[in-house]
Amino acid sequence: MTRVVICATTTGYQTRSFGEAARRLGIELIFATDRCDRLDDPWADSAIPVRFHLEDASLDAVVTALADAPPAGVIAVGDRPTVLAARIAAAFGLPGSRPEAAAATRNKFTSHTAVKAAGLPTADFELVPLSADATTLARRCRYPVVIKPLALSGSRGVMRVDESSAFVSAFERLRRLLQAPDVRLEHDPVHEHALIESFIPGPEFAVEGVLTRGEFTPFAVFDKPDPLDGPLFEETIYVTPSRHDAAVEQRIIASVADAARALGLWHGPVHAECRVNDAGVYVLEVAARPIGGLCSKALRFAGGASLEEVLLRHAIGEDVRGTVREAAASAVMMIPIPRRGVFRRVEGVDAAREIDGIDEVTITAKPDGVLVPLPEGRSYLGFIFARGPSAAAAERALRLAHARLRFVIEREIALRA
Repeated sequence: MTRVVICATTTGYQTRSFGEAARRLGIELIFATDRCDRLDDPWADSAIPVRFHLEDASLDAVVTALADAPPAGVIAVGDRPTVLAARIAAAFGLPGSRPEAAAATRNKFTSHTAVKAAGLPTADFELVPLSADATTLARRCRYPVVIKPLALSGSRGVMRVDESSAFVSAFERLRRLLQAPDVRLEHDPVHEHALIESFIPGPEFAVEGVLTRGEFTPFAVFDKPDPLDGPLFEETIYVTPSRHDAAVEQRIIASVADAARALGLWHGPVHAECRVNDAGVYVLEVAARPIGGLCSKALRFAGGASLEEVLLRHAIGEDVRGTVREAAASAVMMIPIPRRGVFRRVEGVDAAREIDGIDEVTITAKPDGVLVPLPEGRSYLGFIFARGPSAAAAERALRLAHARLRFVIEREIALRA
């Protein structure tokens, strides 16, 4: 049976979707994950335990485990696994991007530098150590600016600041976040720095596609209809096809392809974010992995194929450049967390599912867990998926469904020692 390695964190939603796609295609998946190797195969799936910050040892573990039956392809799910996935592909002589290119996509300063060097539009930016004096930094900024971490995803830690007094509190807030236990556990030295960049106005878009030996094939351009102007940048709705004219869409696709080349990406999934204004297309980031979370369910292709099926076919060497998205418009809402507190339940889910055009309402937050909104939070309450005859219809269905949901969130009770 043809084998594909999936490099993923144990918390990724998308691993189950890849498993379902693999069963449909008759492909065997081998997971390389950062699960606890002291447990007795907790997934019962013969996964290979790895540590993404220990690349040499992790690569040796994968190569040794698969020496007798090498894989036909490798896919990274999530940002942290991208470098190891590139190294695994190289070790087995499979097409993929260079590890250095994958690493560049994980560091916003490195990626901004590469995009700027290629002559592409980019914000003004500065790398600063977390140990820097925030008051001194605040005095020299030209506002508005955006403060962000170098390697966290999902807009975590990203804050817009419009004046110097707010800068100091925002910088301290980011410093506390990057010293949080879950961030420190990544053992990533990039978390010792932050990025300060000028704010770029204009609507934001996401692009999903794949590189095949340097040739970029776009699958979808998503509009983000809710303004992302700060002070926080919580993403809510993705909808495709884009409602902007074809010329804008082609400029976006061309800019993403140019940015991917500037970073040195060559083969594999691509997920990109960009903003567009009168000055051009500003590519904010290009990731060497597919769209995250459950959002891939917003993409369906001719014949009903999922994004995971298309990516698995691409990974084993099939030509997917002619892949066409379904005719219907589709949209996904990442249900935002309205406030911090103890999550009890969501009411109105069945009523939300009754809205015409709604495909699915999935609540992923765990009852009795503490909900943490951005910028410190790293997850959503769940996802709503819709389809319709137009992008406007799909978006409208999401908003109507969301309006029927009621979130029961109780105040945390502080415990005294």
